[in-house]
Parts: sequence; C-alpha cells; structure tokens
Amino acid sequence: MDLTALFECVTDLSCIVTQTSTGLIVGALLFLVAAGLTLIFGVLGVINFAHGSLYMLGAYIALSAYRVSDSFVVATLVAGMGVGLFGLVFERVFMRRVYNADVLMQLLVCYAFILILDDAVKIIWGAEFQSMGMPAEFQLPPLFIGGGVVPVFYIFLVAAAAVIAVVLWYALTRTRLGKIVRAAAHNPTMTSVLGINTNWIYAGVFAVGGALAGLAGALAAPVRSMSPGMGFSILIESFIVTVLGGMGSVSGALVGALLIGLIRSFGSIGFPMFVEGLMFMAMALILVLKPSGLLGKEPRP
Repeated sequence: MDLTALFECVTDLSCIVTQTSTGLIVGALLFLVAAGLTLIFGVLGVINFAHGSLYMLGAYIALSAYRVSDSFVVATLVAGMGVGLFGLVFERVFMRRVYNADVLMQLLVCYAFILILDDAVKIIWGAEFQSMGMPAEFQLPPLFIGGGVVPVFYIFLVAAAAVIAVVLWYALTRTRLGKIVRAAAHNPTMTSVLGINTNWIYAGVFAVGGALAGLAGALAAPVRSMSPGMGFSILIESFIVTVLGGMGSVSGALVGALLIGLIRSFGSIGFPMFVEGLMFMAMALILVLKPSGLLGKEPRP
C-alpha cells in the first residue's frame, strides 16, 4: 500500500489526466464485453459463461484480418461480424437447447466451448504470445492535456465505445425492433402470440452480444498481447461490471465499466498488490447498499 503515491497523483493534474485516460480505455473495453453479456442475460435470461472466449476470438480474427488487409478498421469490422456469426451459430445449435435447463447444464455447455476455442486458437494461431502492434494510422504523436500524455489510440477507443453505447441505447429505446426485443424479454409468450418469432429475436440478440465481444477483442488487440485463455480474466471483470451495474442493464454496464476502469487505474498506484481486491470490494459494497446493482431494477415482490 502506497497512499503517499496515490495522494501525490490525485493532487497532480498530469497524473490525473494520464491515469484517467488509462482507466477510460479499460472501462471502454470492459463495457463492450459486459454490454454483450448483460444484453444476452437481459433478454434470454442466460449467462453466457463463454463470453470471454468470444472476446479472445475477436482479437485473433482481427490479428489475421489486419495482416491481410493492413487496415485496422477493416480488421475490427471483420472481427465483429465474424464473432457475431459464430455467436449466431453457437446459439442456434447449442445454447437454445439448454435455455430451460438447470444453470449447471448451461455452465457445462459454455465451459466445453471455452476449452474448444482455447485449443482451436492454439491450433490455428499457435500457443505463444502474439501482438498486433499499433496500427500505422494511430502511430501519431500523443496529445498533451494538462501535462498528461494521452495516446491518440486511447481517444479513438473511448470514442468508439461511446458511439456503440449511444447506438445501443437508441436501438433499444427508440426503435420498433428495440421495443420488440424488450417485449420478448418481458413476456416472450405474449410476444409470440402477436406473431413475432421470438426464437430469431433470441438468436439476433446473442449474435449482437457476440459481435460486441468480438469488437472489444479487436479494439484491445493493439494494446494487449494475445494468448490462448486470454478471455478468462476479461470474463471475470465483465461479471463484476455486470453485477455492479445491474443484471440486464446496458446503461448500468457502462457506469460499472467506467467505475471499475478508474478503480484499476488509480488503485494500481495506491494499492498495487490489491487491485483485484479493490474491484471485488467495490462490487460487495454496491450490492450491500443496492442489491439490484447501480442501475438494475428492483425485483418485484
């Protein structure tokens, strides 16, 4: 524990800017993964324990697409669409068969795919660590804000996450399709009676959730190394974000992700050996004060 270093940081503008920008990119990546996780849970009532592996798959697909196209934008879009398609097939062939099963059965199906995807990555891309490196379009001088250093890619990543958050909010709250999705989540039987195929609504939601995880993996590729099993740590953090923000609340996932990102960033200065513990303490504190999460709905009596 180094409270002196933490105090010196929070009283120095350059340190605040640097650590805040670092926390924001962590939060942006966590939001993209947690948004897909909470969207799937909110509509289907299923926790996709393999969601971290979809993040990993997105990173590796982006790596291959970037090497072929030499365009990070193309690589990101290919990763998002590719993982979204995989999520669609995964839901149609496997997950839909265990929707009404015990949660243990859902866990076993997802865990099986975690192992399968880890081995598939080893076979296709190899077991060693790999890195995309910073794409040429972002190899620019960093910005200096208040004496702090902010890389251009950080700004792009946060902006991309913000745009996706706005699109998700608008799609779910302001469009006819969003109303159908919310109706299917609230009362699937009545939605089916009205002539809407809820099976394909579920499939579409799962595909979108997978695409968000794939996009997160692609956006993380330039700043994080890749290895088989890399999805496990992001999955744990995404669960913390999902529970902290409120199960099924996309806006809660955004708030929770930013909070966890800042806790990780500033906590690494004052509590370098206890960063993980800080995240769990924050989650425990929120759940004690508000069991449904920050923006989660209280259960009906």
